[in-house]
Amino acid sequence: MASNMSEILSSNAMRPRRRKVQNYLLIWVDENIDVKNEDCQNTLAHLRNVVKEVNVCATSEECIEALIDVDGGKAFVISSGALGQNVVPVIHDMACVDAIYVFCSKKARHEVWTKKWFKIRGVFTTIKPICESLKKVTRECDHNSIPMSFISVQKGSASDENNSKQLPAVYMYSVLYKEIALEIDDDDTKSINNLFKYCREQGIAENELKEFQREYQNNSAVYIYTCELFFYTMLNCALWTLDTKAMTKMAFFVRNLHRQLEQLHKDQINEFKNTFIVYRGQGTTEERIQQLINTKGGLLSFNNFLSTSEKQQVAMGFVDRALGKNNLAVLFTMVIDPSKVSTSNTPYATIDGLSAIPSEKEILFSMHTVFNIIDVKQATGNNRLWEVQLTLTDDNDPQLAELTKSMREDIDGTGWPRMAKLMYTLGDFGQAEEFYKELFEILSSDSDRAFIYHKLGNLKDQQGEYQEAVKYYEGSLEIKRKTLPEDHTQLAAIYQQFGLTYDHMGDYSKALEYYKKSLKILEKTLPPNHSS
Repeated sequence: MASNMSEILSSNAMRPRRRKVQNYLLIWVDENIDVKNEDCQNTLAHLRNVVKEVNVCATSEECIEALIDVDGGKAFVISSGALGQNVVPVIHDMACVDAIYVFCSKKARHEVWTKKWFKIRGVFTTIKPICESLKKVTRECDHNSIPMSFISVQKGSASDENNSKQLPAVYMYSVLYKEIALEIDDDDTKSINNLFKYCREQGIAENELKEFQREYQNNSAVYIYTCELFFYTMLNCALWTLDTKAMTKMAFFVRNLHRQLEQLHKDQINEFKNTFIVYRGQGTTEERIQQLINTKGGLLSFNNFLSTSEKQQVAMGFVDRALGKNNLAVLFTMVIDPSKVSTSNTPYATIDGLSAIPSEKEILFSMHTVFNIIDVKQATGNNRLWEVQLTLTDDNDPQLAELTKSMREDIDGTGWPRMAKLMYTLGDFGQAEEFYKELFEILSSDSDRAFIYHKLGNLKDQQGEYQEAVKYYEGSLEIKRKTLPEDHTQLAAIYQQFGLTYDHMGDYSKALEYYKKSLKILEKTLPPNHSS
């Protein structure tokens, strides 16, 4: 049986698969590209140091098809001069296209026609300046793609069940992820080794891993978060896409950065006695603007660490760069009243002395900071800029506490199994199955593994895959029979699940057999008047 279960868990769902580690990709289109050529390979290596996913196209048609297939996130395009004249007019206004570079040997010739396309960052004859520009635009993309949740608060709602239904799934995942990350106290060395194993599966280069390890040993969590390492973009992407496998690998860092912000806040407590204002500017979309308008009077949660500045001009720099691309932009003005929030839930601190970017008067808030949306309006004289007034609140806000109460009651327990349980509760069975299987790499005790087999059986039964459900229940039963007495009530529960699954399959004789086994144990172990 044990070998059979190993085979099940080694199925396609468990094999390492390449995941997105950034919210953007790069497409290089040139009919003369030869990926076997050494110069071409060196160019690709330089590009992949900045953007991990680089797709090579030999024709305009391939490039256009690749852009049509972009599912969320942004795309950057490098085109030869010859193909660029044909492909740029077609792709320029695609929403996913953020920046275009013309890479050719005849700079003067192609500078003429490129001037009328504002997404073209320039004409280049070498790859280095393209990479330098890509570093800037990718950082802006990461800044603009901070995950958010919009929560409409309906006062006097009928029940906790109705309240929980108002909560967006991404918000619930974010709340739970932060809680679990803070409660688990893993060894950093072990956590980094697990992270590196995952990174290698995703194609992160060894030199980048060595650089991360060197910087992590010599610098604070704040510095690591703000410097130009792969980690910042990977964490941002994981939280944006809710890639729970990546999120578990990076939980140790989330915890360390949160704890450092807690300590910094204590050290700086005298600086935060009075109400103050911080700013954040970023590019945005029509959809997000509409969500902000619709949620006015409700709550906005930033589901990652939140970078702000005391200097409005720093925030306006991000706004101006977004407007310069003909995009929409938003300027958040955030009023912080320290007397009205619990800094244990929402620590924040000035980080200029620790940041890799020390001149922005930056105040960094911990993950999952929540604000009341006070006002949303279009800026005077600029219909592409929106101004949003926010005030800081936290999980103790009465409206928010009411909304999250039933979620916490439903998703009880400790550790990562709570995350899988939430996925199951929300009906995200595919994600829940993958996450339960991932837990086999994290949890190793017999009781944990028996629990996971049992939950996988529940999932498969719910999906109507009854034979698979039976196999998982058998795995759970095998472990529990080795570790528990034959009349233990946990065995009765498994027999009950067997009975239900065979009932669903229409195999009523088998179902009856297991119901009787369950009943026999319960009659022996429970008092006659027990509700079971």
